[in-house]
Amino acid sequence: MSESPTERHGDAVREAFPQLDRIADDDLRAGVVRAWATAMAENGVEELDSVPWFPPVQRDLGIDDEFLVGHVRDVTVGAIALAESLVERRDPDLSMDLVVAGALVHDVSKLSEYHGDDETAVGDLLGHPYYGVHVVAAAGLPVELQHVVLSHTSRTAVDPATLEAELVRRADEVAASAIRLRVLSDLRDA
Repeated sequence: MSESPTERHGDAVREAFPQLDRIADDDLRAGVVRAWATAMAENGVEELDSVPWFPPVQRDLGIDDEFLVGHVRDVTVGAIALAESLVERRDPDLSMDLVVAGALVHDVSKLSEYHGDDETAVGDLLGHPYYGVHVVAAAGLPVELQHVVLSHTSRTAVDPATLEAELVRRADEVAASAIRLRVLSDLRDA
C-alpha cells in the first residue's frame, strides 16, 4: 500500500509552518496540512523551502532569494498580529482559526503555477487565487477558507466579505511590499 500525500509530505509541511499549532481545530489543521501535502505530491515538490515566492516579480526585481515558505510565514504572522490587535481593542466576531488557516493556505496553489521559474498552464490560464480554491476544496476545507484564497489578491474581482479574509489580504499586501522594498526606494516604483 502506498503512502498518502499527507503521510509522505506532512512532516515537511508541519516543519515549514510552525504556525499550524495556532489552529485549535484538529480537523482544520489536518486539512491545511493535507492541502499543502497534496499540492507537493501533485507537483513533484520534495523541498518546500526551495519553492520561489513569485518568479515573474522576482525576475523583474532581480531577487533570487525569496521563497514561498518565508512569504507564507510573514503573511500568517502579520494576519495573526492584526487579528490579535483587533480582538484586544474591539472584540470583533472573528475566528482566529480561520485567520491562521487562511493565511497558511492563501498561496498553496503556487506549487501548481510554477515549476521552478517556469510558469505552468495553471499559472498562465487560471492563476493561484482560482486554482487555490480548487486545492483548498479538494482538501476538504470549508468554503470560508476558499473565500479567503479567492479574495486575498486583486487578481480577482472578489473582495473580502469577512474580517478573516480582509486580514489575510492586508497581511499579504504588506508582506509582498516588504519584499519589493528590498530593491525599490519607493513602492510607487513597483
